[in-house]
Amino acid sequence: MLKIRIISQSAVFILKRNMCTQEADVLFETLNNAGIITLNRPKALNSLNTSMVSKLLPQLQEWEKSKTLVVVKGAGEKAFCAGGDVKTACKPDEGPKFFFTEYNVNYLIGKYKIPYVAIMNGITMGGGLGLSVHGRYRIATEKTMIAMPETKIGLFPDVGGSYFLPRLQVNLGMYLGLTGDRLKGKDVVKSGIATHFVSSKRLYELEKLLSRCTSDVEVQSLLNKFNEPPEEFSLAPNIKHINYCFAASTVEEIIERLEKVKNEWSNKTIENLLQMCPGSLKITLRALQRGAQLELPHCLQMEYRLSCRATRNHDFPEGVRALLVDKDNKPQWTHKSISEVDDEYVEGFFKRLPADEELQFFDSKL
Repeated sequence: MLKIRIISQSAVFILKRNMCTQEADVLFETLNNAGIITLNRPKALNSLNTSMVSKLLPQLQEWEKSKTLVVVKGAGEKAFCAGGDVKTACKPDEGPKFFFTEYNVNYLIGKYKIPYVAIMNGITMGGGLGLSVHGRYRIATEKTMIAMPETKIGLFPDVGGSYFLPRLQVNLGMYLGLTGDRLKGKDVVKSGIATHFVSSKRLYELEKLLSRCTSDVEVQSLLNKFNEPPEEFSLAPNIKHINYCFAASTVEEIIERLEKVKNEWSNKTIENLLQMCPGSLKITLRALQRGAQLELPHCLQMEYRLSCRATRNHDFPEGVRALLVDKDNKPQWTHKSISEVDDEYVEGFFKRLPADEELQFFDSKL
């Protein structure tokens, strides 16, 4: 009996020690009236995995009923959230599970009843935009850098990208979604993706004051006090070209219009587009065109079909391999050129899944 008891105490000690040393990938804390979420994988630039989104969903649901507001931020100085963990998401057995829960989180944020404040300090890409852009308040800082770079890895701008990108002015969303171009600092506010700009050195003070707010009116008033006025948009010299070129109905026509512009920006944009996955470009354009006419839940359901099929397709795993695993930067895409991607291939991604595989939302009556 003595021996068994000693082993048992030792096991308890080891378990307690592991619990202390292995910090959670998402931290939840209450500060005055606010629920504070910290994405806590700084070494991985706070990229999202299934574990994280599975914890976010029930906590957000609970806090919606019990808190005055929610603040979400990233651990460390480099990133809010650099996106989803695509090395796992590109696998046909793991990807659909991850996307299912992640899109439910995006859906909840989009209809959240209490103020949701995302502090987009640092790199904010892909899934990081899904955790911020659907919320009521999005704070950019001088360290903020946003992008939707999915066409480069054989995917498409998901997490509601088909909803928010086509709603940006002057076809800016079409441009960002297809090219994966980056915006920084105050440009993120000018684009409409962030609602406020606050210097990073003031974030600690802002968070403390936000936590004491008791209403949406107080939250808005406080953010307006901290907000710094915007500067000229860095893309301003080419906005008319973006508006014209990315209004085209096909990828081929977008490139034809860019060729007519004939300046440094247009040449660089063409070069950029030709480096992307051809199939992804055409799927992305169609998703953004359709998403412009759909509400967020329907966009997410459409995107889930695309995501599930992407995990079973060659291009998405191949893009992840070439850019993130082997890092040879030489993806062998299904199609060698944009012209090779036919309509039948693109439409195949948009077809409904079997009824039991379709995206269901947590509050669905079905």
